[in-house]
Amino acid sequence: MNTDNTDAVATPLVSIIMPAYNAAAYLQAAVESVLKQTYPQWELIVINDASTDGTSALAMGLAAQDQRIRVFQQAENTGVASARNRGLDNAAGKYIAFLDSDDLWEPEKLATQIQLMEDKNLLICYSSYHRIDGKGRLKGIVSVPPQVSYKDMLKSNFIGNLTGIYNAEVLGKQYFSELRHEDYIAWLELMKKAGLAHAAAGNLASYRVSSGSLSANKLRTVKWQWRIYRRSQALNRFKSAWYMGFYVLNALRKRS
Repeated sequence: MNTDNTDAVATPLVSIIMPAYNAAAYLQAAVESVLKQTYPQWELIVINDASTDGTSALAMGLAAQDQRIRVFQQAENTGVASARNRGLDNAAGKYIAFLDSDDLWEPEKLATQIQLMEDKNLLICYSSYHRIDGKGRLKGIVSVPPQVSYKDMLKSNFIGNLTGIYNAEVLGKQYFSELRHEDYIAWLELMKKAGLAHAAAGNLASYRVSSGSLSANKLRTVKWQWRIYRRSQALNRFKSAWYMGFYVLNALRKRS
């Protein structure tokens, strides 16, 4: 019995939130990248956001093969923020992580980050990651600094949502806003509480970029970024313009 308790402390539960909408083309690969994790103590919460393709059946079939996978069905398509929030409502882990249904994790992703967080008592951990196209071909690498503060995060979103993990026992569950770039807003709010976030070594995930994605449309991204500064973070016009300059420069650097 003592051995079991020690193992439970050494390997705390990680809740992985995965929203899925019409994701039949990529869902299996995303889930398999979780199943391949060398860290075993996780639960995968898939929220099917009223898909009209084969997403529901595929998700249920995957859940039938591993009891760590749970599927929740949305009655209506309410968007990624609402889907993630439902996942958070049902998450039981000490740590919260996110993986969208078209992205991928490296097998050592959770093990690397959780060990670092446990050893160093970190509240937020993130990593560098690959950018891939629809066929999985490498488009580039997004490299991140070794640590970031809230002010650093105002200059650029250094925490890719598919790499970020936070300690929900200490920071509480951070729910998502309906504003665009809801993941960025969530990490900003978490950074206010945590103070600093630290990067794990290596490129631990792959972000799939489509031509119609928000990150691919730079003009709209700048517009929504301004709204985040003014509406979400309540910055004045001078501070908003100051941080926007850094944001644009960092965005260009990421894509170079």
